[in-house]
Amino acid sequence: MTDARSLSPQLPVLKLLIDGQHVDPVEGGTLPVVNPATGEKICDVPSATAADVDKAVKAARRAFESGPWGRMNASERGRIIRRFSEQLWQHREELALLESMENGKTLREAMRGDVGPGAATLSYFADWANKIRGEVLPVDGPFLTYCLKEPVGVVGAIVPWNYPTCLACWKLGPALAAGCTVVLKPSEITPLTAMRLGQLALEAGIPPGVLNVVTGYGDPTGEAMARHPDIDKISFTGSGRTARRLLQASASSNLKKLTLELGGKSPQIILPDADFEKAVEACFWGIFSNKGEICNAGSRVLVHEQAYDAFVARLAQRASRMKVGNPLEESTEMGAQVSAKQLETILGYIESGKQQGAKVLAGGARDTEGAKAKGNFVKPTVFGDVQPHMRIAQEEIFGPVLSCLRFKDEAQALEIANGTQYGLAASIWTRDVAKAHAMARRVKSGVVWINCYNEFDDAAPFGGYKESGWGRDLSHHALEGYLQTKAVWTKLPSEI
Repeated sequence: MTDARSLSPQLPVLKLLIDGQHVDPVEGGTLPVVNPATGEKICDVPSATAADVDKAVKAARRAFESGPWGRMNASERGRIIRRFSEQLWQHREELALLESMENGKTLREAMRGDVGPGAATLSYFADWANKIRGEVLPVDGPFLTYCLKEPVGVVGAIVPWNYPTCLACWKLGPALAAGCTVVLKPSEITPLTAMRLGQLALEAGIPPGVLNVVTGYGDPTGEAMARHPDIDKISFTGSGRTARRLLQASASSNLKKLTLELGGKSPQIILPDADFEKAVEACFWGIFSNKGEICNAGSRVLVHEQAYDAFVARLAQRASRMKVGNPLEESTEMGAQVSAKQLETILGYIESGKQQGAKVLAGGARDTEGAKAKGNFVKPTVFGDVQPHMRIAQEEIFGPVLSCLRFKDEAQALEIANGTQYGLAASIWTRDVAKAHAMARRVKSGVVWINCYNEFDDAAPFGGYKESGWGRDLSHHALEGYLQTKAVWTKLPSEI
């Protein structure tokens, strides 16, 4: 990978992308993009209004109803999506640098965990474009009855700041493969990679209006998308608070379809016969990769009382040695939190843990050493003696803060694991595979990893139970969320 410490990012065209054209917002407003590692402003990008969103939705509607995208052979649509994937991969270093500088994650994480997987997701769904099929139904009577799978229409894709490229592709891949058109709204904190994605889509041959990119704040830009009566579906990744607003907006407009991938408080359950060396490393990266700004972060480690002291001590030692610093330096293991607001939230949770009686075993403070004083850095934090009722064990922190809890048996482990409002992911560590599978069936989460953590493949669905969301991203299960089913009946002669 190119050494990027002395490089400046190649910025995308800093305009809205509507109907294949780069345009300024109606009212000419802007919002700043700030490097969270240095506190310096990178650039200003357009701040779209409701009028801009309306223009983008109308463009997407025209492209869906009368443009070439819907009339195109599915195989050709797949070939264009594949070219889009190839464009993203060819420009991966450029996009990774942009993302590292606007998000604060290390360049390695931006490449391996975000831009690269985003390109792979587009490639995966390119292969699905010509495999969408209906079925003939064996109904009673003299009928030929069959089902068609048709695109849902115009999709509003709203993505967060933690994995801005990858999660945009999680939406774009199935939406485009299904034949939908899209209005993409990135987070106001990390808009640059989405703006570049829009350019690459045009270069790949995606017709005007099929992918539109509007940048702006949640209100008015996101709010306008949620309330727009001509958006047929919203696919959203983000907080439960925003999801509730989307639900209210949908109810007040056109009852649009929703896919919601929300938060988590994911447990990692360590049984006494686990491979401790592998489990420690997985638990470490399960919370500290991407600065803990991951919806499925393994933010709770549940350890059997027989192994608790030794296991947690090893975790704390590993956290204390972690190198935090400049995201563009190759040796850096953890970069800066995405914003000053997020930094303040994380520090507030750390203080809450201390006040409620949890023991700080590593970190527990802001990192202000040297140049880090100008950025949003937190020391990797490990809390011991955490009780299930504490805020740090119940609420999503979205930062590098790990809560370690004891349990006496599998029943108590499951009670603690299931004892939050979330149900996104979990892991179980044991050499007893039969026990692991039995426990996996009782964990209330959409994903369960056994003797591993944070493994992903585009063929495997991702999503949660309870307040961790509705629907699924990735795999053919995600594709179904962008399709609707039509039954067609033909009366046949009773006799021939």
